[in-house]
Amino acid sequence: METKVNNSLIELRQGDITELEVDAVVNAANDQLILGGGVAGAIRSKGGPTIQQECNKIGGTYVGGAVVTTGGNLKAKHVIHAVGPRMGEGDEDEKLKNATLNSLKRSDEKGIQTLAFPAISTGIFGFPIDRCARIMLGNVKEYLSGETKISRVVFCLFDKKSFDVFTKEL
Repeated sequence: METKVNNSLIELRQGDITELEVDAVVNAANDQLILGGGVAGAIRSKGGPTIQQECNKIGGTYVGGAVVTTGGNLKAKHVIHAVGPRMGEGDEDEKLKNATLNSLKRSDEKGIQTLAFPAISTGIFGFPIDRCARIMLGNVKEYLSGETKISRVVFCLFDKKSFDVFTKEL
């Protein structure tokens, strides 16, 4: 499923984000930028040790922040590490909004035209998938309706349930 916003496209896919041919994939990161499980683990496994080495040099970022590394051995040239909130820490909706917007801003700064997001914070961080879809899709639509060089944003959802929630929201 896809929709056009201004001169950009928002696309929904079910599958493995590490297999997409985009300029950048977004990693659902923690604030220490340690590539553990979930999306981060898949990026570490397929992208190789270079990505974690670059994360170690950066040292971390704040909840709601986003930093960029190379894509290592991934098809994507870059990984944008976006730190989403853990449920229960407070102000979660605003922090997820900021993680989404900061990822888009880093994309424009780096000249990234195509990027893919996972459903940030919905794994071990426990963020509800329906709230995630509403916040992330809403903020991407708003960002793309302004001045940007981004031509395509893919939301790559690993399972059918998440894909269906995002489809309903889009």
